[in-house]
Amino acid sequence: MYSKELQSIIKSNRFRTRDIFDESLIDLASNDYLGLTSKKNLLKKSYKSLLKNKYHGPKASMLVNGYSNIHRKFEKKLAKANGFEDGVCVGSGFLANISLVEALVRNNDTLFIDEDYHASGILATKLLRPEQVVVFKHNDHIDLENKLQENTRKGRNIIAIEGVYSMEGDLAPKEIFEIADKQKALLVVDEAHSSGVIGENLLGIYDYYNIKIKDNHIKMGTLGKAYGSYGAYILSSKEIIDYLTNRAKPIIYSTAPSNFDITLGYESLKYIIKNKKNLKKKINKKLQIIKEILNIDAKSLIIPIKIGDNKKVKDIQKEILKAGFVVGAIRQPTVKIAIIRLIAKIDVSNKQLKEVCKILKKYTQEEK
Repeated sequence: MYSKELQSIIKSNRFRTRDIFDESLIDLASNDYLGLTSKKNLLKKSYKSLLKNKYHGPKASMLVNGYSNIHRKFEKKLAKANGFEDGVCVGSGFLANISLVEALVRNNDTLFIDEDYHASGILATKLLRPEQVVVFKHNDHIDLENKLQENTRKGRNIIAIEGVYSMEGDLAPKEIFEIADKQKALLVVDEAHSSGVIGENLLGIYDYYNIKIKDNHIKMGTLGKAYGSYGAYILSSKEIIDYLTNRAKPIIYSTAPSNFDITLGYESLKYIIKNKKNLKKKINKKLQIIKEILNIDAKSLIIPIKIGDNKKVKDIQKEILKAGFVVGAIRQPTVKIAIIRLIAKIDVSNKQLKEVCKILKKYTQEEK
């Protein structure tokens, strides 16, 4: 029924499969930045904590009776740690972005979204009218400011950016935060790949820039990356959280997030707060190795190496697999041109990271 479409994907070397990699391989592909998915003590603590509750599943949406002390305890601790007034748990980062875009942008409002924003946010813009959405050049604060000034619509202005961009690993510039405050625009920051990885307290880009949280600031983050679990959250003023609870369809109509996943996220949050100094030391060492061998001055643990050829990027991945490592071979439409995506996870030894970097070095030289 879809054979022609599949053949077209195969011909362009963009065919994807669900592969189960041998567990003996060293993982340098996933978003498990801090290696928390292998920390059995966090798993055991979460399990023991969950057993204290009558119910281990959410049972219903949060607005029926699926909301529990497990969710609220995590929301309160996360909001306090990040300096926000309130928070709400959401089933996934994808659902969180749908919630924010679809609910916040009302009839006369305008959304200004970075062209490299996550696919979930871009998809959510299709729920809006074309005149409600303005796409600005990636990380270009001048283009953003010009487009804000050119906008003649009378409603709210809402800016959507990521803290760390998932494919390039680059950080949003501080100037965008300053523009949002100056223009009195709502600022939505997707911190899926920055929370737990950057900042003085490893809390993400608001923390990295030491930004005092204001009423126009909104933070979205996930538990499926550095926090080693599954699910997501939105942090903001209480007014905005109350509004989202009443208007965001993924919050209203989805079953509440998994009790176990939220419990695990809570334990991970406590672990990160307690061990931030040691974790930061390990992160900095990984970035130092990347700089020394690949000559890439990375600010996050996402290291993209542009290859530009869909077949070649898969061949490189296979070569690295033979050496005992898994790296990402990312192709369109996820990226504009094919890349090898190396994640300098801190649970990988320095020796192992150096070995992979030496294999990849020739490809960075070819790119130049």
